[in-house]
Amino acid sequence: YLIQGPNIDLGLVVIQPGQEFQNHYHTTCEEVFYALEGEIDFYVNNERVPIKQGDVLQVRPHESHYLINHSDKPFKAVFIKSPHLPNKDTVQTENPTLTKE
Repeated sequence: YLIQGPNIDLGLVVIQPGQEFQNHYHTTCEEVFYALEGEIDFYVNNERVPIKQGDVLQVRPHESHYLINHSDKPFKAVFIKSPHLPNKDTVQTENPTLTKE
C-alpha cells in the first residue's frame, strides 16, 4: 500500500507475465483499478474483462475478481479501496475455470 486510511487505501499492483492474483471479493470495500501499463485479463464474477493501459475498472462489494497476465509484459495498476477498514474484508474464493477465447 502507498496510503492506508483513514478513509481510503491506495496501492500499486504489479502482475508479472504468467502470474495470477487469487480470486477474491470484499465484503464492504469497493475497489477501483487504473491501468498504468501492460494488459491483463480481469475476471469479475467469472466474466472476462480485458484491461489495457488507461482503462479504469470498478469492482463493487461482493463482486469476485481474479487477475491473470497472459501477456509477455508486466501489468501495473493503481488501486483504490474505500472505505478503509482496519480489519480485513477480503474473502478468498476458487479461481474461475478459464476457457480459450
